[in-house]
Amino acid sequence: MTIKTYLLGTDADANPGVLILRIFLGAALLTHGWGKMVGGLGDFIASVGTMGLPFPQVLGFLAAFAESGGAILLAIGLLTRPAAALIVVNMAVAALVVHGGQGFAAQEMAWLYGVPALFFLLKGGGKWSLDFYLSRET
Repeated sequence: MTIKTYLLGTDADANPGVLILRIFLGAALLTHGWGKMVGGLGDFIASVGTMGLPFPQVLGFLAAFAESGGAILLAIGLLTRPAAALIVVNMAVAALVVHGGQGFAAQEMAWLYGVPALFFLLKGGGKWSLDFYLSRET
């Protein structure tokens, strides 16, 4: 497998359900990340620092980027697998570390974003994605 396959690889599945899920997941997650990146990154990084996580500046930025830039990339189907990987890691930290001892109700939102992102990490963006068109041999 080439690096292009890992970054842009996708299957030729033309299932409209995959397209709808990818766009919805990206758009919904963007509502959580956009405010962090555009106006509240400093406040978000400060809140990450209070959680006891190491390197709050780095982790805070990566989390906000996963929820904004990663969400946009996922929605348009560009670099779907790397974007989904960022989202999966971010949601795993949210569910298992940030809300780890709080039970499923507190973790639920992270799982509801993380599990579909895992689907796209494994599957790719599908036929109706920019990845599909960029990966085709011309």
